[in-house]
Amino acid sequence: MTRFTYTLLNDSNDTTTSISHWTRNAMSRILQWSITVALAGFLFGFDTAVISGADTSLQSQWGLSDLTHGLIIMSMALWGTVIGAIFGNWPTDRFGRRATLIGIGILYLVSALGSALATDPYVFSFFRLLGGLGVGASSVAAPIYISEIAPRERRGALVGLYQFNIVFGILIAFVSNYFIGFIDGENWRWMLGVEAVPAALYLLMICKVPRSPRWLILKRNDEAAAAEVIKQINPNANIAEEIAIIRGTESKESAKQHTRLFAWRYRLPVLFAFLIAAFNQLSGINFIIYYAPRILAEAQLESSAALLSTAGIGVINLAFTMLGMSLIDKLGRRTLILIGSAGYLLSLCLISWAFYLKDFSAMGGYGVPILMAVFIAAHAMSQGTVIWVFISEIFPNKVRAMGQSFGSSVHWVFAALIALLMPTILSHFSGGPVFAFFALMMLLQLVFVLFFMPETKGVSLEELQGRLIRPSRKEKEQEQAAAVAPQGN
Repeated sequence: MTRFTYTLLNDSNDTTTSISHWTRNAMSRILQWSITVALAGFLFGFDTAVISGADTSLQSQWGLSDLTHGLIIMSMALWGTVIGAIFGNWPTDRFGRRATLIGIGILYLVSALGSALATDPYVFSFFRLLGGLGVGASSVAAPIYISEIAPRERRGALVGLYQFNIVFGILIAFVSNYFIGFIDGENWRWMLGVEAVPAALYLLMICKVPRSPRWLILKRNDEAAAAEVIKQINPNANIAEEIAIIRGTESKESAKQHTRLFAWRYRLPVLFAFLIAAFNQLSGINFIIYYAPRILAEAQLESSAALLSTAGIGVINLAFTMLGMSLIDKLGRRTLILIGSAGYLLSLCLISWAFYLKDFSAMGGYGVPILMAVFIAAHAMSQGTVIWVFISEIFPNKVRAMGQSFGSSVHWVFAALIALLMPTILSHFSGGPVFAFFALMMLLQLVFVLFFMPETKGVSLEELQGRLIRPSRKEKEQEQAAAVAPQGN
């Protein structure tokens, strides 16, 4: 992973900028800190996917109904994720980015150990909720920290390490579940408990990263401590000038009006954030990640083969995420979503058809796993790569954090609903109508992309703001009056 991220850090199509004034040691430190913080994404991915291996075992052991199983076992962590995403801004600003990341590590560690040792479904759901809180908060704190220490010329690649680690964590969870699945007895305890190992390592590593210089200046007014961090980030920087820029940004931003996210003028960014976040989950991605072994068992693959196939899905997810990261600034966000939509429709329609016919003999019985791999590839290089970038671009500075939280919350609410309802749905319907529903949603996504989604590649944030912000007539009149008023004084 280090070689991959180093390549991203030093490869750019932008020949008009240079980071030659940054020393090699400074760049190595920034890369090291970014990788460390991005490991919160690894735990995010692992925690999200690991429950798939314990799905049927937990329901059988505790004799849970489909609805109860979906509510307190499969979806509880996701409801914690929703809460963590909505309120993650508060500890990130109040206690600091690094302190929040440390707290997230503690939540992951306690959740892993508590879930593994749980004696009943209610204790289990409580500890899964704690892990979900860590997942939601990490989606706020980790990208913010990396963006605040990264050089602007490489910020996208470094922040992208967070998404890379999410899919890497999903892969390792699938591989771990496959091998632990051969253990006799309550192997689900080992599946969930093994997360304590990377959580403990992450905790040891995260304590060594410095606090964010921006947070130190704006939230703690500690310019001396901030200056020390800035020196480590860029030894050639003019410290006084860097601090003045941060101070100046604060004063200008605090003077701006229209800070309500749901003001009429922000209707397009809010609508676009809602749609891309909702379609991300209505593709069926978390349904496949959570219930892959159950789906493949229904497709007449035996248990061990099903778990092995999910590990293959994790490999494809990782590889095509890397491909998407390399293409997003070349082909553009909209083009990647168009390509992904075609892959979604092809794979989902054919999987649905196979379940309707109950014919899983294609390609030696591995037709459905291969089509699921096509689906994962389409998602990883399109929605999986684009969603967080697109949401962060379409909101203006003064409401960008709120917009990011809104989009993240929509994403996780839909994810939680799918995890909650799917056990009941699968008890009444086969995979045919379920996959047909997701195919219909992806047809609607294709319509959205073709006729409504703007392309944000190569467009400045200020220009995007001009294109997407639509003030009401009254707001236009007020702005015109405010612009004219100083001239009359």
